[in-house]
Amino acid sequence: MASSLMKWLVDPKKNWFAAQHMKSISKRLRRYGLRYDDLFDPYYDLDVKEALNRLPREIVDARNQRLKRAMDLSMKHDYLPEHLQAMQTPYRSYLQDMLALVKRENAEREALGALPLYQRTIP
Repeated sequence: MASSLMKWLVDPKKNWFAAQHMKSISKRLRRYGLRYDDLFDPYYDLDVKEALNRLPREIVDARNQRLKRAMDLSMKHDYLPEHLQAMQTPYRSYLQDMLALVKRENAEREALGALPLYQRTIP
């Protein structure tokens, strides 16, 4: 019961408020030229760090460039020009599949009773 309620609450196709929230986040990400997956912090979650290490170098370099550009724009109190904002794809995922694979591997490792590959500590 609670699970189906939560799915309904966060599904933008079924819940108007979720759709408005997704639209608001999309607008904010477009202003700086970011993607939603760029917001995952590899220093906070070691699974994200492992997933980023497994991705091709070009994808990670593009992520770093987007983050640098966003920090530069933020420091200048400016946004991307409108024509560049229109070209942005904030919800095109590049990290989710690899992150899901890392989490599955860790769950399997834990289920088999093996030691974790890394200790979870927050710096």
